[in-house]
Amino acid sequence: MRELRIRLLAGVFVVAGVLSWAGARLWNSIGTLPSVPLAAPIVLALIAVVLLATALSLRARLRAQRERRPGAKGVDPLMAARAVVFGQASALVAALVSGMYGGTGVFLLGSLDDSARRDQAIYAGFSVLAGIAVIVAAIFLERVCRLPEDDDHNTGAASAA
Repeated sequence: MRELRIRLLAGVFVVAGVLSWAGARLWNSIGTLPSVPLAAPIVLALIAVVLLATALSLRARLRAQRERRPGAKGVDPLMAARAVVFGQASALVAALVSGMYGGTGVFLLGSLDDSARRDQAIYAGFSVLAGIAVIVAAIFLERVCRLPEDDDHNTGAASAA
């Protein structure tokens, strides 16, 4: 399994942000801008919490397994691989969505005197922060599931446990 690349995530974020900013300008010139939903940062934050909880659980189970504690539950390699794939997919989607809301938020910064647009800019900002939290949690999950020999070889391609 290939490791997540920060450059790829940053590229997706920037491209989505620029396209979203341009789309928001175009949409605003035609009519009203679609709103940023309040649920966007909440859903992204929930995904970040799930990824972080999964990573912490797997880390504790792997540590117990390495230390050969009696009664330690092992980690199924397929389950760990699925967790890593979920984390990688979540990080890619979070980069895309955060870029989209970031571009919209940058456009909305020009009209903060309107209370409705100010609220939309705040929701967009929180969505970007929650998306970054998803990316950080996904990278942490990926690091937790890295095989020990991946650190020794340092080839850039990580295999999930």
